[in-house]
Amino acid sequence: MLVCPLCNGKLKYDREAQELICLYDGLAYPIQEGIPVMLPEEARVMDADEKLPTSPGRTGDL
Repeated sequence: MLVCPLCNGKLKYDREAQELICLYDGLAYPIQEGIPVMLPEEARVMDADEKLPTSPGRTGDL
């Protein structure tokens, strides 16, 4: 099971954007050629309207 490398929270899979989302940290980790790139420096910072106030480990279904 993959978790956010920063907070160890669950990730939500966005099939359309091909990203794994950590709503707590507001980061979207890209999936390139079917492989998740779990490096914080490669993650996209999400817009404020994309983030939901939640706690680590309770954010997704992956």
